[in-house]
Amino acid sequence: MKGFYGRFLLVDLDERRGRIMQTPEEVCSTYLGGKGLGSWLLARYNPPGVDPLSPMNCLIFATGPLTGSPLLGSCRYGVYTKSPQTGLYSESYSGGKTPEAMDAAGFDAVVIRGTSAGPVVIRVSPDGASFHDAGDLWGADCHTAEKEALRRFAQGDGDGRRPAGAVVIGPAGENLVRFAVIENDLWRSAGRTGTGAVMGSKRVKAVVFQGNRERPLSDPEGLKAFARESARTSKDTTTFKNYRSMGTTQMVKVANENESFPSRYWSSGRAEHWRAIDAEALHTRNDVRPRACAKCAMACGRMTTIRQGRHAGLVIEGPEFETIYAFGGLCMVDSIEEIAYLNDICDRLGIDTMTAGNLCGFTIEAVRAGRVKFDIDYNHVDAIAGLLHLIARREGIGALLAEGIRHASREWDLEDMAIHVKGLEPSGYDPRTLKGMGLGYAVSDRGACHLRATFYKAELSGLIDRARVEGKAELFMDFESRLTLFDTLILCRFYRDFYLWDELGTIIRTATGITADRSRLNRVALDVADLIRWFNIREGLTSDDDVLPRRFYREKLEGGQSITEEELLLMRADYYRLHGWDSAGRPSSAPPLLDAESGEHQDSS
Repeated sequence: MKGFYGRFLLVDLDERRGRIMQTPEEVCSTYLGGKGLGSWLLARYNPPGVDPLSPMNCLIFATGPLTGSPLLGSCRYGVYTKSPQTGLYSESYSGGKTPEAMDAAGFDAVVIRGTSAGPVVIRVSPDGASFHDAGDLWGADCHTAEKEALRRFAQGDGDGRRPAGAVVIGPAGENLVRFAVIENDLWRSAGRTGTGAVMGSKRVKAVVFQGNRERPLSDPEGLKAFARESARTSKDTTTFKNYRSMGTTQMVKVANENESFPSRYWSSGRAEHWRAIDAEALHTRNDVRPRACAKCAMACGRMTTIRQGRHAGLVIEGPEFETIYAFGGLCMVDSIEEIAYLNDICDRLGIDTMTAGNLCGFTIEAVRAGRVKFDIDYNHVDAIAGLLHLIARREGIGALLAEGIRHASREWDLEDMAIHVKGLEPSGYDPRTLKGMGLGYAVSDRGACHLRATFYKAELSGLIDRARVEGKAELFMDFESRLTLFDTLILCRFYRDFYLWDELGTIIRTATGITADRSRLNRVALDVADLIRWFNIREGLTSDDDVLPRRFYREKLEGGQSITEEELLLMRADYYRLHGWDSAGRPSSAPPLLDAESGEHQDSS
């Protein structure tokens, strides 16, 4: 089947051995690659009920059928595992340039299981895996680890080898902080659900990828023609120009003006100081230039150099909207430069900025409620920075917070105050204003997540009434299913306005040879959703987990915006029905192909 290498690498850390395995073609045709293949591998190789930090929890890296192609937005990779933060299905994605190096190694996926006896760097090439002791890198921050891993283990460009890329963890991942991230290209993160903690539990400091392989495409000239035309028609659109000029920071103004910007740890939908932390503040007070992933002209990244103040000279890619919401909204930090400083700390330590900001805001409220003693308050930047270091080192109060929001809220008897779904905190879009986002948070397979459907786009643009609940699940499902296909191909979310159903059909046909109308494409998305739902149910999920924090039902925002439990349950019932699940959210049957064999073979090409 075109679009796939037909092989994946199974890495056993206990034996320090890599085996080249056949990728079943039927799995690829049913689920495609990326999220589809990664989820199938996770369901097949993970023992039911496995502890996320145990050796038998697999850590899976995958690229998609379009990686390495000329298609805009195609330079991304996915990570799949069982989350130490939620205890359920975990997926996270990252861009940059490393995905192309990962793909050039010549595997559809790399599955890592077991635990190394000591810190290790794995080098993945078309020949398989090699293992290198990394004791002297253990303890290094993410920036240092990535630079050193590439310096030591990347090879030159002989035999057509392309540039190497590395994924790494920082001290937080080593110390098993449950929301640790995996980083690449210095500032790019597979940032949610604790993938870095799983990598740390295996004592893997870095994985270096390099090779000379290219995916076989069904119609390479047809794909090139499509890529050229889509680039031509998209570059002059308002969406494209806005992302290039402002990146995701443009959403600070939009969210505040629509009273959907969570502030003061979810007590408000608007930050009065938002003009001090928005796109204009970032771009006028600092030196900022656009930065793009490979194969992208949108360049939504903000390569920022702080121009003045105590952080003058700090260089960072960011901060992104979600980091600004987490620290500038929930923690009320009123300086874009200070938010960039906190962002840099998280990047170097290797922790998720969204969960970190949520936990710092929660701690501030816990201190104010008299449940814990710690010198911190809103907009106390140095105290917030100090808490981030304590979390990464698991010292003092940081040891408790390193276990995540569910554990901390139980220990402090503040479960009614804590905001999360399935252990994962929501993003910067308040569901009391954007009710479709409430549905998205409640039913997302990885916990509260804005990216599975990016439904804020529909509600903020007026495509659907944000206060409406009747019939909302149908449009939500359209968004979610199309973006599930994005994740099987591993395409950037910001191309959602350009790659609609018909375009996805063309992309899949030219890459894989599969000719599919919208109905069949939708079936692929639903099959992937069924597979993951089955996995989560196997791991203990019930419909009682597909809910919002009760505080959302209880507390209205200043403008009177609210969401009731009845409204959420109505949308959820429609969502289950549209998936073909029963009233408890269970698929009618177990997913197919879990017994499909993937045989070992040696590549001879």
